[in-house]
Amino acid sequence: MNAFSLAFLIGVLTATSISRAADIIGSITLTGTPPAEVPYTPLMQDPTCGTLWNTTPTTHFYVVGKSGELGDVIVFLKDADGKDITGKSTGASAPPAVLDQKGCLYTPQFMAIQTGQKLTVKNSDPCVHNVDIISKAGNPRHNDAQMPGGAPLNYTFDKPEMFMKFQCDVHPWMFAWVCLFDNPYFSMTGTDGKFVIKNVPPGKYTVAADHYKLGAQTQTVEVADKDVTVNFTFAVK
Repeated sequence: MNAFSLAFLIGVLTATSISRAADIIGSITLTGTPPAEVPYTPLMQDPTCGTLWNTTPTTHFYVVGKSGELGDVIVFLKDADGKDITGKSTGASAPPAVLDQKGCLYTPQFMAIQTGQKLTVKNSDPCVHNVDIISKAGNPRHNDAQMPGGAPLNYTFDKPEMFMKFQCDVHPWMFAWVCLFDNPYFSMTGTDGKFVIKNVPPGKYTVAADHYKLGAQTQTVEVADKDVTVNFTFAVK
């Protein structure tokens, strides 16, 4: 191999290494004792909804494991200056997300999807619900009735937004919150407190972790060709 060919090969390998996407991984924990969840007493008093439960369900704002693992935290990327990453949504080709109404509660209570991604809302209950969507970012207002066993309702949203509210006006204790991103670089912690943001291009970023009750934290990271670990600790206020 001559010197030119060797130099060319090294350049190709170097460029490939530099451009390789990596994952941002981590975990989120909570210190302190979270507030007690509130029983859904009105649900149990409803003649239809109350028959769907053997014991009174409660709110579910603090999903905390035995070692403080914190669930339902939305983890997402901003650019190095802390500005939103826009115009990179792959939502139109992403699988539909599903929000169900089951046991007269929204399931899941928190979701994260992309702009342009289809959100399918189901009614698995033996009673009528209505899907009332309230946006603070300029996404269209919807207020659609959904009969028991009725066809799913399908929505898409164009504007990024944190914690857009879904509620049922027939059953006023029913709420869900959907976070919308204009890119695929986000994740949500499970019951183990862990998250993975996949295939992040090389560069400097701000990693934000946002919990509906506990607020948001940020850290700055630089992604090259290896996975990056970022951990957060929240404290009960």
